[in-house]
Amino acid sequence: MLPLMTSQRSQRLLEVLPGVFIMVTTAAAVALAVVSPRLAVTVIVLFDLYWLFRMYYLLLHVLSAWGAYRRSLRVDWATRLEQAAPDRWRQIWHLVILPTHGEPYAVVARTLESLRHSRYSCDRMLVVLAGEARDGAAFLEVARQAKTQFGSSFARFEVTVHPDGLPHEIAGKGSNLRFAGLAARRFIDELQLPYDRVIVSSFDVDTCPHPQYFALLTLTYLREPRPARASYQPIAMYTNNVWASHPLVRVVAGTTTFWLLTDLARAERLFTFSSHSMSLAALVDVDFWDPGIVTEDSRIFLQCLEHYGGDYRVVPIFLPVSMNTVDVGDWLRSLVNQYRQIRRWAWSVEHFPWMAQRFFGRSGRRSFPLAVRVRYFWNLMEGMYSWVTAPLLIFLFSRAALALARSEGSVFLERAGAALGLMANLGLAGLVIFAVLYWTMLPQKEMARWWDYPLLALQWALTPLTLVVWGSLPALEAQLRLMLGGRFRLGFDVTEKV
Repeated sequence: MLPLMTSQRSQRLLEVLPGVFIMVTTAAAVALAVVSPRLAVTVIVLFDLYWLFRMYYLLLHVLSAWGAYRRSLRVDWATRLEQAAPDRWRQIWHLVILPTHGEPYAVVARTLESLRHSRYSCDRMLVVLAGEARDGAAFLEVARQAKTQFGSSFARFEVTVHPDGLPHEIAGKGSNLRFAGLAARRFIDELQLPYDRVIVSSFDVDTCPHPQYFALLTLTYLREPRPARASYQPIAMYTNNVWASHPLVRVVAGTTTFWLLTDLARAERLFTFSSHSMSLAALVDVDFWDPGIVTEDSRIFLQCLEHYGGDYRVVPIFLPVSMNTVDVGDWLRSLVNQYRQIRRWAWSVEHFPWMAQRFFGRSGRRSFPLAVRVRYFWNLMEGMYSWVTAPLLIFLFSRAALALARSEGSVFLERAGAALGLMANLGLAGLVIFAVLYWTMLPQKEMARWWDYPLLALQWALTPLTLVVWGSLPALEAQLRLMLGGRFRLGFDVTEKV
């Protein structure tokens, strides 16, 4: 066990460590390139080879998850649910919480319309539209329109208004979800519904679930031996406005979906991400979402994992929930929005000190299996580290090292350049597979132009650029901000939706 880590000094030390790892790696790479360019090129060739093998290993998992997704699309889950559990399914209720801040009514209405057209009975749905008091009259008007158009569509439709400036909170999705969840608990108590029969879906307000999502979710929940000891993660797809989005934005959105697919195929690595579902019983046990953090979507899983002593997991749901890309019509603003969204996701590095304290400090749960603690801690730590370092080393450092190694002789450079070129071509072949899979997952475009589909394929050539500028750099900024602390800490950036 690590020493007890409760003091402010220990907290700051843990916040500094991820940034230090990155700085040490960068300094070591630069020093190696200057002191021994030949060795630096050798190291980078071996590093690229490792990541090439890793890319194809992950591609196998993407193909496995994609196959499960395609098979799920062909099943009528509503009919299967009725056949498998004709009486039990009506005992399950779905509470859908939609936190919103500044979104126009059209975005809210599209999500509510998708819920209304679900193949799951709407008389078993409880919907909470969770607004912010700081939106003032604008949210109240959105809520009025929503209640007028959709209030009678569900078993219950409630509106909550999260007050601004409550103590120990930051303004963001987590604090809004907590306020809405506590309000929902009160009316669920009035209805006398057992907590373990209420499945809570915390959705971004632009989330449109597949029509069969709630049917598959319910069937999966009923088949789980201990359904309240699991969260349920669908495939996050950013396709609501994909055809109107900038190619760079589409590549980042597609890369995010493929990253999630690799983990859906390896459920032992899964954290909850973005829109997902879980039992109200588990939420009550961990006292709902933490209102003082930014990345509440993954923290709620860690809260449950720690509370239940490692006896908690994430179950994949191989149907999609579709959301907006960050594109808002203006390409420059859209790219800035994309950077800020990735930076907010990368702020999940804030879990590092929390996990170190709860998983390995003396205050951690004694019954928590060490193997489970190490696995999830390593997944987070290695993911945060490679998110920053891998693209920088592969796409930038390798070129700098080759330039400095020109003095080492042409034969060496020829062989190193040939090896790197071969690996680049093999990497390109993998991108072609990703491009084909991405094309099969997109909604059909009305009135498609002849150049839309070639452009859809060619956009993946922008991957190296996106991995550095909309991958490494925002993640680097997030880790440096955590290291600096104080006024540099990130708040919650709301993604603009139109």
